[in-house]
Amino acid sequence: MSHENLPSGASADVSNARDWVRVLARYREPSTWRSSFELAITLGPFILLWALAWWALSVSGWLTLAISVINAGFLLRLFAIQHDCGHAAFFASRRTSDWVGRVLGVLTLTPYDVWRRTHSIHHSSAGNLGRRGIGDIHTLTVAEYRALSLFGRFHYRLYRNPVVLFGLGPSYLFFVQNRIPLGLMAKARYWLSAMGTNLSIVAALTVIFYFGGIMPILLIFVPSTLLAATAGMWLFYVQHQFETTHWEEDETWDLHDAAFHGSSHYILPRPLQWLSANIGIHHVHHLYSRIPFYRLPEVLRDHAALADGNRMTVRESLANARLHLWDEKTKRLLSFAQARRAA
Repeated sequence: MSHENLPSGASADVSNARDWVRVLARYREPSTWRSSFELAITLGPFILLWALAWWALSVSGWLTLAISVINAGFLLRLFAIQHDCGHAAFFASRRTSDWVGRVLGVLTLTPYDVWRRTHSIHHSSAGNLGRRGIGDIHTLTVAEYRALSLFGRFHYRLYRNPVVLFGLGPSYLFFVQNRIPLGLMAKARYWLSAMGTNLSIVAALTVIFYFGGIMPILLIFVPSTLLAATAGMWLFYVQHQFETTHWEEDETWDLHDAAFHGSSHYILPRPLQWLSANIGIHHVHHLYSRIPFYRLPEVLRDHAALADGNRMTVRESLANARLHLWDEKTKRLLSFAQARRAA
């Protein structure tokens, strides 16, 4: 059955992910005015809060830190806009999207061209057990974990520990790993992206240090960056790491099924949904990544079946931090304890 000409409010067969792709194609066109507006109401407050936090240094370091905490939300939203640019979903002009993304990449400490490529790999291989390793959270099957040595098991448990994954992980990813094009080392364009971003970051921090000393860096730059990175890491985790997520071997894996069944619909309070630029509507995003973030709620309004699919509340998402291993027999993500009992 073809659903290309479904009217607004009509629903496709939710069991057929490929049909949804044709339905969602009509939401892909961005509005230059709307995209420019979304960028302005995110970048503008980010700059103003940076200035206010700098001024607050003369009043109280705690006040500066409090403002930086608020500004982390706007930095997270800038990363989400950069994310849309990487999918060519923000402006009709790919060139404009790319250059906006590159500039935002300096603020988010993310070399845009490197990230765009690795994120593209993530989209093209999410849920594929034979193509793990780039742009994803490292996940082992129960059988793979049992085959590890004691040290290998310890290493994997350490990696999956929430303190490491959400505490140390964001710092490592954004301050260290992003500085070189890991996974893409052989191509000059990705080195150019990484080194160009690095030089721009160093230049910006040098100017900040020259005019304000070390405190703006310690109380504004570092806290806002770390908090935004931690929130981003958590969002990325819950988007694909949940009990009934979707993993298949390469020969049985299907791109559209993996996108729809292996991505969550994260229900957030409205302020957090705004700050995360609707990225919680992740199952729709993975089905059709060219849809601008501000049109994702429109998709849910028009198609109740998508609004009800893969729903996850904040309370439910907290339990997912204890899930670590994919069980190929039950098609479930399990905790270490559950996997041990199933042995």
